[in-house]
Amino acid sequence: MAVIGVDLGGTKLAAAVFSRSGEMFARKVTPLDGRSGRDVGALISEEISALMKGEKDPEAADDSDAAGAASSGGKVTGIGISVPGIYRAASGTVWAPNIPGWEDYPLLEEVTRTVGEAGAPVRIDSDRACYILGETWMGAAKGCSNAIFLAVGTGIGAGVFCDGRVIRGHGDIAGAVGWMGLHPDFREEYTSCGCFEYHASGAGIAKSARDLLDREPGLQSVLRSIKDREISTQDVFEASDEGDTAAGRIVDQAIRCWGMAAANLVSTFNPEIIVFGGGVFGPAAKYLDDIAAEARKWAQPISMRQVRFQKSQLGGDAGLIGAGRLGLGEQCNDL
Repeated sequence: MAVIGVDLGGTKLAAAVFSRSGEMFARKVTPLDGRSGRDVGALISEEISALMKGEKDPEAADDSDAAGAASSGGKVTGIGISVPGIYRAASGTVWAPNIPGWEDYPLLEEVTRTVGEAGAPVRIDSDRACYILGETWMGAAKGCSNAIFLAVGTGIGAGVFCDGRVIRGHGDIAGAVGWMGLHPDFREEYTSCGCFEYHASGAGIAKSARDLLDREPGLQSVLRSIKDREISTQDVFEASDEGDTAAGRIVDQAIRCWGMAAANLVSTFNPEIIVFGGGVFGPAAKYLDDIAAEARKWAQPISMRQVRFQKSQLGGDAGLIGAGRLGLGEQCNDL
């Protein structure tokens, strides 16, 4: 028996077959190549159909028999899909701001129609929910009943796993921690993305560096030599490592924000672990001790002593593996 996991990102689609024990088979990554609207939905359906026809049963003793059974779709017991936005469980639709035409896209209906007579249940959830499902299944938080995945990339979000269940909220928007207020004074810039995300996301770090250089024209920085392109987050990290004062100020600000946000999560949810992932962690994983030190200033002290901070073990596959676990449904804890 097997499940299919699908991870939709802003630029690519990853899909794979998983055994019930979490082993990954037949992994495939397909660029979106500018697709939008129904073309993206069609691509998801096509990849699922191809896997249902071609995967082998990971637990079958005879590969030829497994391939024959799988070609009919009979061996697939569930399909999980991770989406970069909000999955509205009541309507089966998706809001994905990075995919044009996906303001209220009927993804559940489309994929269910594709599955057809095979009848494998389709389950969809946000990428942040799938990140924490992946880490609690096969990653840094494996075996934990209370864990949080803090995803820091272009934006910021959190997957929250509390008492063995993903917290989704009244409108399936729980975990939008990029909107967390970390400064007492509101700024108009926060209206588009939130305070935390504005200061400490990948895009926020790069923008903060540009703003600092514009605001203090006399401040010396190697970042000023970058004229042929936009300053990147990696540029800021590298300059900070080389002792650049301006870059160091931006990194210190991000560390404070990450630490304060982690403290709020620790105090609110009392997790066993916070897993830091996304494109920024990565390179920012070297700051985890500093982030923990900042968090200790703000967090409920007993809860803080009970938690550990760790980098994602699954990296870019966290959402895909989480989608595989989502496909298992009640076969893998009560989701």
